[in-house]
Amino acid sequence: MSNKPLAPSTALAAKLLFATFKILKDAGGSLAGKEVITRIESSVELTEWDKFVYEKTGNTRWVSILHFFTIDAIKSGFLIKEKGTWTLSNTGNDAIQLGEVGLLEACSEGYAKWKLSIPAKQQTEAVVAKEIKDVPSEELLESVIAEINDNLAGEILDIVKSCSPVFFERLVVALLVKMGYGGTLANAARVIGRSGDGGIDGIIDEDRLGLDAIYIQAKRWEGIVGRPEIQKFVGALQGQRAHKGVFITTSDFTKEAQEYVTNISNKVVLMNGFALAKLMIENNVGVSIAATYEVKKIDSDYYVDE
Repeated sequence: MSNKPLAPSTALAAKLLFATFKILKDAGGSLAGKEVITRIESSVELTEWDKFVYEKTGNTRWVSILHFFTIDAIKSGFLIKEKGTWTLSNTGNDAIQLGEVGLLEACSEGYAKWKLSIPAKQQTEAVVAKEIKDVPSEELLESVIAEINDNLAGEILDIVKSCSPVFFERLVVALLVKMGYGGTLANAARVIGRSGDGGIDGIIDEDRLGLDAIYIQAKRWEGIVGRPEIQKFVGALQGQRAHKGVFITTSDFTKEAQEYVTNISNKVVLMNGFALAKLMIENNVGVSIAATYEVKKIDSDYYVDE
């Protein structure tokens, strides 16, 4: 088992699969798929990111991810789906003892073995999608894209960690400008790093008019950032009579650090490595489009017989 942190969608998939198996076991091994979804929603702690609704389809992220990763569980022989009913197999019942990550890894390994056992021409996700009747094609596509972007975010983060601190600061500026802060790259570049003391690495305008300023600390770190570091940053903000700040790191924050910023008067946003990489993808910073696919649907107006 790798010690590398799981991508957000993978970590969510591990939690959801494990919860699904536990729910099915507690229900005697079998339950309607819709009831499984309902019980997960009422018993599993889901974040706002997990509950994000895709604008184009109205599908919820966590439900899409669960449906997608149950494909692995089915091909591993752990789960059976038939006529809307989900059933836990004997091996699936035994797999619960592997825990969240262990179960997900076992499902992934089982799926890989299944792919090797069938003809190459059948080894496509489209074939799998047809076999899993309750996975809508758009929902499957969204889950695939989310997984691709999570993997890309991991690759971006590895590269960013290997770059120089100066490059990292420039990257942060470019991202914030792309997101609409600072007006222009030239203006943002002039204000970044102006302070350089008291735990502040840079200042950038919140809008083009410069009505308010956001103070930045950008740390290309490996170690997790704790509450003491955030307290130093907040102290620096107060010393500047500043109200807003962003603390960006290539690593992550402790739970204590995250709780601390929710209980202070200053508005401080904590951005970890994965969040940074995801925003880079969303705003096309350091990435390029590899391919574009069109998803088509029935044009109901065309078939109206006047």
